[in-house]
Amino acid sequence: MDAKALFRDALVWDMVFIYEPDMGNGANLFDRYRSAGVDFISVHPAGDRHNVGDAIKRLARCRTEIKAHPNAVLIESVDDILAARAAGKLAVSIHLEGFRCLERDLNLIETYYQLGVRFVHPIFNLISEIGGGCADRYDIGLTKLGVRMVGEMNRVGMLVDGAHAGYRATLDMMEVSTDPVIFSHLACYGVHPHMRNVRDDQIKACAGKGGVIGITGGGFYLGAVTPERYFQHLDYVAQMVGHEHVGVGLDYLDNVAPLAAIIDARPDEWPGKEQGAWEPMAFFPPDRLGDVTELMLKHGYTDSQVRGVLGENWLRICRKVWK
Repeated sequence: MDAKALFRDALVWDMVFIYEPDMGNGANLFDRYRSAGVDFISVHPAGDRHNVGDAIKRLARCRTEIKAHPNAVLIESVDDILAARAAGKLAVSIHLEGFRCLERDLNLIETYYQLGVRFVHPIFNLISEIGGGCADRYDIGLTKLGVRMVGEMNRVGMLVDGAHAGYRATLDMMEVSTDPVIFSHLACYGVHPHMRNVRDDQIKACAGKGGVIGITGGGFYLGAVTPERYFQHLDYVAQMVGHEHVGVGLDYLDNVAPLAAIIDARPDEWPGKEQGAWEPMAFFPPDRLGDVTELMLKHGYTDSQVRGVLGENWLRICRKVWK
């Protein structure tokens, strides 16, 4: 099958969508994603910048806006995703970017799951009561609370995500979790060194646990915003541990100015500006995933392997973990 036909026929799953409607990155982009051939996105309306009250309000607003969109469906299960695709609509799920909004109450994990949250990267850049972050001075593992948190996420069927966590904390997650652990959106340190990017032993540990590494579209993590560079990162994972352990997690931001302002305002959380760690300040868009499909075929990927990378690898792991 040629690249265009294969892309049209494949399930295309983007694990991370930045949901910030006040920055212009919200339901207004849903039709663009559907027109680009994307079937599923997961949005993050809340996380480490929010307490419980803030998170519930933001989740409520997000759910309302998804349900009000004529071409989107708020999903709860894998079967809902496939049904939305069959109806020609964008399937949308919810995750959280940081678990400050737990406020140490593990009972809330099940509540968030009932509100549609299907995965969480519980640590966001900095050391927290859960464990170490990728941007902090010290590299610590999970705390006792963090270990208990992973157990509760396993129990309710919520995917554990190592994105934004520190090196040791991610290895702890994979050690203590009874389910596969994912990296929803990052790139490979072996291709482009960056504090956020995953190292070879983390890739191998994630694959050994049955997990999937989602390749981000952030130019500062990729090193360049081109289909060739995006392919280089996903192929690095595929060649190391197998095509079944890599997926798409674009984390696309349409207007970069708000993020640039956040980086300026939070140098402890986003260090390295003077060293160029946040350049290029650009994002690989969903409209170029077809070009990546062409590159995969050009480099000898089978149709089945391409389908896995575009979406079926995420489908497999969510079918296994979600309850």
